[in-house]
Amino acid sequence: MAQSIFHDPVLATEVVAFMARKPGIYIDGTLGGGGHSKALLHALHQGGYLQQSLLVGIDQDDEALQEASKKLKDYEAHTVLVKGNFQNIEAILKKISAERALKPKAAGILLDLGVSSFQIDTPSRGFSYLRDGPLDMRMNSDAPLSAADIVNNYEEKELARLFYRYGEEPRSRSIARAIVARRDDTGGVCTTLELASIIRNNAYGGEKVIKTLSRVFQALRIEVNGELDVLRRVLDEGIESLDEGGRMAVISYHSLEDRIVKTSFAEKAKSDWGPKGVGLREPLSYGAVIQVKRKPVTATAKEIETNPRARSAKLRIVEKISR
Repeated sequence: MAQSIFHDPVLATEVVAFMARKPGIYIDGTLGGGGHSKALLHALHQGGYLQQSLLVGIDQDDEALQEASKKLKDYEAHTVLVKGNFQNIEAILKKISAERALKPKAAGILLDLGVSSFQIDTPSRGFSYLRDGPLDMRMNSDAPLSAADIVNNYEEKELARLFYRYGEEPRSRSIARAIVARRDDTGGVCTTLELASIIRNNAYGGEKVIKTLSRVFQALRIEVNGELDVLRRVLDEGIESLDEGGRMAVISYHSLEDRIVKTSFAEKAKSDWGPKGVGLREPLSYGAVIQVKRKPVTATAKEIETNPRARSAKLRIVEKISR
């Protein structure tokens, strides 16, 4: 398997600058091909922190774990790779820290919420509307629900609600209606190109066709993998799992994800000063974190030129407050 099938890590320079600040356990909850993990390990080595550090890489995809294992071979003494979902980040951290007699708190947690180029470019995974393959879209190939199950079994109103809620697609109703009509006529919608054809025939013309395709496929992928619910859980568990002074960094690529990250981080940073008009000298409870940057960090023009998928990336970072 060639190294190039996995995308270059987005905002890697910025991630390293904000995170590789001290020794400890670092968790890459979206390991992919290992690009961010390698950059972090290299930075920890350069800073003199590597000997007292451990990188825990988590991914649901067997092929990603295999590729990352190759990429991180020079650091294998300081690396543990785990097949799993980052929603279980707290349990994974406790298990590994217990096995190695380490403090069950993380110095850093990274989540890159983008879909890997490898997954998109592999037709059998069913993520792309440009390549013919089965309607799958499962991050974990052992998961029970596929995109075909949704497309062929959800009622018209459920499909329309899904496309609007998770894809923010204005033509959600007409596309849902067309899908139901096609499956009634043919017995089912089975492939990515078959679904793409239905969407194209019910989208606005011009460049808006591509946006509609992206939105509908995004909505299906989110539903298949429960991505937004998982994200909410991991943000809570991740902050709880941080050591004092530890940092959590999240890279998102569309507004639904970024809104959840922004809201969650803001809530975790807020102290409770009680009802308005009550002159408290100190809050009833303090925020758990501080926002390292109020606004999201975005890619430079130079990075976007060499790695176009960085164009929509937003990096948000919080730091656990020491009490």
